Amino acid sequence: MGELRGTHVPVLLERCLELLTPALELPGAVHVDFTLGLGGHAEAVLERFPEVVLVGLDRDTEALAHAGHRLARYAGRMHLVHAVYDELPRVLEELDLTEFHSGLFDLGVSSLQLDEADRGFAYAQDAPLDMRMDQTTGFTAEQVVNEYEPGELVRILRQYGEEKFATRVVSSIVRERQKGRITSTARLAELVKESIPAAARRTGGNPAKRTFQALRIEVNGELATLEAAIPAALDALAPKGRLVVMSYQSLEDRIVKRALTARTRSTGPVDLPVELPGTGPTLRLLTRGSEPPSEQEVAENPRAASVKLRAVERLDRHDGTTGAARERPRLSTTHGGQGRLRPGAREEGEGEA
Repeated sequence: MGELRGTHVPVLLERCLELLTPALELPGAVHVDFTLGLGGHAEAVLERFPEVVLVGLDRDTEALAHAGHRLARYAGRMHLVHAVYDELPRVLEELDLTEFHSGLFDLGVSSLQLDEADRGFAYAQDAPLDMRMDQTTGFTAEQVVNEYEPGELVRILRQYGEEKFATRVVSSIVRERQKGRITSTARLAELVKESIPAAARRTGGNPAKRTFQALRIEVNGELATLEAAIPAALDALAPKGRLVVMSYQSLEDRIVKRALTARTRSTGPVDLPVELPGTGPTLRLLTRGSEPPSEQEVAENPRAASVKLRAVERLDRHDGTTGAARERPRLSTTHGGQGRLRPGAREEGEGEA
């Protein structure tokens, strides 16, 4: 295992620990790091909470090796597992655990994947077009670029990269691949740049950013995996347990927002004066909307610039999820007539930060 280049700075470390501390202090607390990466957040948890057991997941075998080396002194109270974060139920079962108390998702590309040029994630460095987070399996970005039908490529760039000039970019790719296979990140980045009008290239950073994001999401199935992973994590979260999720682009954050806010609401009939057993909310939002990083955080760690943080706490099981029916809190009728929210009005916690 080679030495890592550069410095790994965990994003929003102190804020994550502040939000997770009440759960990390629960008796017998188990902390799940769903995206272990190089182990920066996990190291802080293990160091500051000497009774906590860590379950660290990562699909990247290289990252697991580095994290294992970094966290070796805590070997007696950690389990590092080669797994994608939607595989939590299987991992818990294999570890003979029924629930966890604290959890962290730090989504997107890890520092290792960005900094090691040969992984093919960075458009600013020339490398083979790979982009697999788990290099032991799956198809590569090179296969997507060279073998997908043009219409499918356009869909991916529009849907996953929100690229306005998807058709132009794909037309350039198709013309180039007719001459020969596109195999390098530098050549692909150049093609994208040439496809985007000069006026549009003057703002928004590197014009290849959106295309590379779209390809990475497609290669790793990130959005579908996330859509399965968040509900699975919430199902296994213990009462009074807490979950923090950090997203770096709007598609991820939208999935996270929907999954979290859905469980903060009642599922019972709105006209009943009591909350029926099993229909009450199971989560409490700990953040109002999504929290952005502070200016100081971005100055110290530029990779935190686009982060959006959301956090929730699992309610006690007697708080509306089981037991007898209980009286509903009354809604103000000032604007709502019969206590309902006005059409289009946002419930508390729904708005974006």
